[in-house]
Amino acid sequence: MYSVHFTAETSSNGLRERDFTVGEIPGVLWSSASGSDRAPLVLLGHGGGTHKKAPAMTGRAQLLVAGCGFHVVAIDAPGHGGRPRTAHDEREIAAMQQAMAAGEPVGPIVVRYNSHLADRAVPEWRATLDALQELPEIGTDGPVGYFGLNMGTAIGVPLTAVEPRITAAAFGLHWPDALAEYARRITVPIEYALQWDDEHIPRESGLALFDAFAPKEKTLHANAGAHKELPRFEADSAVRFFARHLGRAVTSPA
Repeated sequence: MYSVHFTAETSSNGLRERDFTVGEIPGVLWSSASGSDRAPLVLLGHGGGTHKKAPAMTGRAQLLVAGCGFHVVAIDAPGHGGRPRTAHDEREIAAMQQAMAAGEPVGPIVVRYNSHLADRAVPEWRATLDALQELPEIGTDGPVGYFGLNMGTAIGVPLTAVEPRITAAAFGLHWPDALAEYARRITVPIEYALQWDDEHIPRESGLALFDAFAPKEKTLHANAGAHKELPRFEADSAVRFFARHLGRAVTSPA
């Protein structure tokens, strides 16, 4: 079992940011700069082609920390951020680029590649969670949430299906092909976002994945617009969702 090794720390705008490694897995832990009190942990999964500190990730972390005092963690997925790409990664990325250049559907390639990444990333997330729960400000008895869109959903759905420590999850913007079977095993509360006019993911596909989730409490947020036009207020909604299900009050407007 690996432990957390902190490598850098900064603070600004009330947000404490600590870079770390768990073995060879690079990550970042965000907390309130006012202290390191015990609080629930939210796992953030980044999208394809980005990394743990992409603007969307730091923005969501800011909302979750400022709004509820959560601890928030992100790790670089395999082949992303500063992590080396394998020959398989390079082939799949080239195939996606070729399909997009030719105007061909990219979904089948994305689904296939994201499924491969999930096989590699799920054990890494579980090892990271093991290590973080050794920290006194997180501990082993606090609730854990997961928030990820696009590739973050492709990794987060199988992770949530096998990880009993995750007690609520917010997903969105993915095909059901490789995920529906995992979704049927998930019984914790779910919030799911889809774009009604998504040029890559037909709305029937998004609805099929939402329908596959098994919990009694699941909420669908369908917004008009294309794949990359998810409204920013969906991140605010996710803060309120996690506040309800991880037992925290929203302490500032999210």
